[in-house]
Amino acid sequence: MARKKHVEPHEEHADESWLIPYADIMTLLLALFIVLYSSSQIDQKKLDAISQSLGMAFGGNNSIFEHTRTGPQIIPGMPAPSKIESLAPLGGDAKERLYMRETVQLLELKQNLDQYITENNLSEDLKTMLTGDGLMLRIRDTALFPSGSADLRPEARRLGAEIAKMLVALPQKVTIAGHTDTIPINTREFPSNWELSSKRALNFMRHILSQQAKLEPARFNATGYGEYRPESNNSTAEGRARNRRVEILIMRQYKQP
Repeated sequence: MARKKHVEPHEEHADESWLIPYADIMTLLLALFIVLYSSSQIDQKKLDAISQSLGMAFGGNNSIFEHTRTGPQIIPGMPAPSKIESLAPLGGDAKERLYMRETVQLLELKQNLDQYITENNLSEDLKTMLTGDGLMLRIRDTALFPSGSADLRPEARRLGAEIAKMLVALPQKVTIAGHTDTIPINTREFPSNWELSSKRALNFMRHILSQQAKLEPARFNATGYGEYRPESNNSTAEGRARNRRVEILIMRQYKQP
């Protein structure tokens, strides 16, 4: 007769297999909440910045800094962050905040310039535009100089004084560039369009600096491009008129992240 196997008695244990899916679910929920929280913070900042910037662009009076709980308050004309802050290592969010702050600052200056242009009926001669490089003020040569000359007109001196006043509170570098059409010039003072465009940019820059003692000359640069950076086709009189211009570029300190 076969011997029966002896089975050792053992204690009953509760079934703990449920702990594994439970732990997985809790881990996934925690990760989900972290992602949702981070996304909501970033989206809110972007939404606030974009909405306030658009408000400024379309004539609103609000600034994103009036609604920011962290960081210093800022008012129109207030300088951008200090040199120490601008040189410190910045994360993506910090860089984006600095970029948006500068964008609003440049939009406020654009609004002031556009108001001056409208009030003085200068819309045919002066244009402003905000680009990835900064705020550009484009001025036709006839608004600044007589034909073939680099001597400023009286009305150009008033314009230069207004521009200087608006630039005092800004920390950005400013480039002033002269441009001509392709019609050659050959005089004792200006052997070529290089000299004419350079002298016009230099004279206008000097005039702006002379209007405000607080302006730092180290921020400014003048250059002449002659006919080599046309805005329009030189084959027509209208195109040549658009190409004869002086451009003032207030250069961004912070590029878009």
